[in-house]
Amino acid sequence: MILVNLRPGQKKRGRRVGNPFAGLVQRAKGLGSRVKDPWLVAGAVSWALVLGFLGFVWLNNVRQLAALEPRLEQVRAENKRFKTFLEQKRKQELIRDSIAAQIKTIRTVDGDRYVWAHVLDEITKALPAYTWLVDVTPVAPPAPPAPPPGADPKKQKQPVDSGPKGLTFQITGRTVDIQAYTRFLRQLEASPWLSEVTPISAQTVVESERAITAFQIRAVFRQADSAYIRTVPLSQSVR
Repeated sequence: MILVNLRPGQKKRGRRVGNPFAGLVQRAKGLGSRVKDPWLVAGAVSWALVLGFLGFVWLNNVRQLAALEPRLEQVRAENKRFKTFLEQKRKQELIRDSIAAQIKTIRTVDGDRYVWAHVLDEITKALPAYTWLVDVTPVAPPAPPAPPPGADPKKQKQPVDSGPKGLTFQITGRTVDIQAYTRFLRQLEASPWLSEVTPISAQTVVESERAITAFQIRAVFRQADSAYIRTVPLSQSVR
């Protein structure tokens, strides 16, 4: 039996209005019928997704790299600046170490050059009237007291280190007044450069038919605190 559509336009419009996705569904069914291997389609879709993801990652990395390039240039500039600063600092440290070594050498050479000048200056300041000196000589420092017999040397207390060793010297002098001798001792003890001032002997002797007091004093010269050190220029301009 043959059917003839006398109004084909209205039928087509009715189909288009009634189900617009009908053609798409039919095409999908036709495509599904044409595909013989579904795994091939799945692989193609997977590759498409992978390529899309890689493209997204690449674009994202390119955008981040473009954003980080100004910071990279800034960090390079700071690195160059700090590198120059560190090189200058090393040069300054080398100069400082060289100057410190030279100062140490000079102090080693000249460390004891002006010791006796300081010693005589302090003795002169402390010397009272009617008192004169006979001799000022360096002597060996007194030995530590020996332990009592039978004592264990391991249990003996070790002497406390009181700082750098100084110059031990002995003063021999004369005075016509015993009070001047005691005043001389007190003034020597008051000096910041002298320590361990110890009277050795004081006895009456006759010189030139006159009774005088002969005395001996031992003391130690040490470097005074910087508060007591006064420096003066070697030369001054005279107007």
